[in-house]
Amino acid sequence: MQKLLTWIDDRFPLSKVWNEHLAQYYAPKNFNFWYYFGSLALLVLVNQIVTGIFLTMNYKPDAALAFGSVQYIMYDVSWGWLIRYMHSVGASLFFAIIYLHMFRGLLYGSHRQPRELIWIFGTLIFVALMAEAFMGYLLPWGNMSYWGAQVIISLFTAIPVIGNGLAQWVRGDFVVSDATLNRFFAFHVIALPLVLVALVFVHLVALHKVGSNNPDGVEIKKKKDAKGIPLDGIPFHPYYTVKDIVGVTVFLMVFSAIIFFAPSFGGKFLEHDNFIPANILSTPLDIVPLWYFTPFYSMLRASTTDFTHGMLAVATVLVAGLAFFTKRGFLAKLMSVVIAAVLIVGMFTLQAKLWGVIMMGSSIVLIFFLPWLDRSPVKSIRYRGSLYKSALTIFVVSFILLGYLGTKSPDAVSLVLFKNVTWAQAFTLVYLAFFVLMPWYTKIDKTKPVPERVTFK
Repeated sequence: MQKLLTWIDDRFPLSKVWNEHLAQYYAPKNFNFWYYFGSLALLVLVNQIVTGIFLTMNYKPDAALAFGSVQYIMYDVSWGWLIRYMHSVGASLFFAIIYLHMFRGLLYGSHRQPRELIWIFGTLIFVALMAEAFMGYLLPWGNMSYWGAQVIISLFTAIPVIGNGLAQWVRGDFVVSDATLNRFFAFHVIALPLVLVALVFVHLVALHKVGSNNPDGVEIKKKKDAKGIPLDGIPFHPYYTVKDIVGVTVFLMVFSAIIFFAPSFGGKFLEHDNFIPANILSTPLDIVPLWYFTPFYSMLRASTTDFTHGMLAVATVLVAGLAFFTKRGFLAKLMSVVIAAVLIVGMFTLQAKLWGVIMMGSSIVLIFFLPWLDRSPVKSIRYRGSLYKSALTIFVVSFILLGYLGTKSPDAVSLVLFKNVTWAQAFTLVYLAFFVLMPWYTKIDKTKPVPERVTFK
């Protein structure tokens, strides 16, 4: 075996890669359970790729055959039902893991210097995953898939001048049709998986270049022994590879329980309307995306004329006033006034539908700028003050409630007193305020002294 390894090393840097990224990659020794989700995300990505390959062996990307081919996989292909459920349940759990992984970044400041590029690559993975899920959602050619795609693609028509042409270009037809199904299939099984794998690769390379963060937000590379090994670091393998097996075991138990006992998860993972073939003449009573898109769908529906002319305009004026009185330079003050004026004019001249698209897009774009919006002198929530802790709590609650409201009718009353659309408008402002106001409340927040070495709690 040693001779074989030497022969390989002479032709390919196998041992070098193994040592740099596993055996001699030193990670902080105070990782907690929040650090399971990175490796779990990689596991689910492999599951989605492998099960997707097996599904494409029997799937027909044809509007006349797609729904029947899915039924064929479920009922006639050996273990086809298991592969299909592994793929559909895996998609939902993928997003659950990614959301928790991103939340850990907010908890411990994993987006802060020197990890800005890691955060950007991670956010790009999130965006690519959303595109992958949306295009894969159409492939079963169920009735909810069809009408969901029709509604989402029609959002492009809100763009002035080029909107109608752009929507027709995306569909490849005047309505969602066989052409749409074919191009979505190509993107879902070839283009986007390649993009995802490439982004995951550069995400991991960037991570191993600067090193992993930890619950204390302490840079372990600053304290090294005579051999250059971090004093608070331990080799990723075997310590964290073994530890991750615990997380994988628990995940597989949950994964298997859902697959074998509740694969549709009460209509949350597989909607009931998607067991009906796509029908252009039969619209579902409520067109609702899968749960991981509902917070953003709720923001989209929150945009009404009253909202853009009222709550959103007032919020813009307040933020502009805060920027004006806190900025020192004349140019910064002028910029805050000009930007606010342009936004307010746009709110009263552009369609509310377009502002819904803008808010939904802004809710994702703002995530990219998090490393520069956060002005706190410390990274970890352990040493931050009450302002950031309160803001993060309110942000998480608003995101969860936006997801809940996205599954309900806008005109119904699911929470107390007000209609769902009113609550969605309020929580949308809270979501956006978390990012927009971050430079102020993180800067004035009281912090605790950060230890020089990592701690164990």
